[in-house]
Amino acid sequence: MLRSIQHITGTTIQATDGRIGEVTEAYFDDERWAIRYLIVDTGSWLAERKVLISPYSIRQPLVPGENISVHLNREQVKNSPDIDTHMPVSRRHERQYLGYYAYPDYWEGGQLWAMGGFPVLAPVGLTPPEVRLAMDEEQQVAPEDVHLRSSDNVTGYDIEASDGSIGHVKDFIFDDESWAIRYLVVDTRNWWPGGKKVLIATHWISDISWSEHTVTTKLTREEVKGSPEYDEDVVLDRGYEERLHQAYGKRGYWDFE
Repeated sequence: MLRSIQHITGTTIQATDGRIGEVTEAYFDDERWAIRYLIVDTGSWLAERKVLISPYSIRQPLVPGENISVHLNREQVKNSPDIDTHMPVSRRHERQYLGYYAYPDYWEGGQLWAMGGFPVLAPVGLTPPEVRLAMDEEQQVAPEDVHLRSSDNVTGYDIEASDGSIGHVKDFIFDDESWAIRYLVVDTRNWWPGGKKVLIATHWISDISWSEHTVTTKLTREEVKGSPEYDEDVVLDRGYEERLHQAYGKRGYWDFE
């Protein structure tokens, strides 16, 4: 099911033995456009500390309007490595976090996740070869190797079409099983008075400038004007996706998977 990050913001994360906190934003990687962590504010329970929750730990299926349950207990979360969410999170820090939970490195291999297209762990008792603990000296990761981006930080980035600006990033649409980000929600009204919200597929993005806060696509302004309007109150189904891709003369991501 396709959902927006804004719609899960504020959702309670429920451990096996109690509440952990609320989702405030998400970290996604800028290479494969997938949500790698939810950032959870634990409130007074952990002295206002924020923790990362990986999709590896989330129980499926997610149900709209309900808590997100995880295969973790509060003690595990309490003892997890500290991550400063105000600073860039490097692969070295990620490996420390993943090693603590014995989760595989998702960036190895050609799949979206280590075990395939979904964040599914190996059967109990089998340790996948991709699992590398943070203190494993045989594995060297450059401290500056950073690929995670904050959904909060990228919200507001300018979207540049081939012939000018078409608006700014308003939200992100992701698949709640694979956690792949499929679309950026673009608010066109600061370019097109009386305009609308539209979706731009992540595989239509040609470049991102993190220093200039811009996202570039080869689409044109006229193509954007002619695309179906996105209504956040309506369930985004495959029928809408097909109309969207047909409007741009593009193939769907489902044709490549």
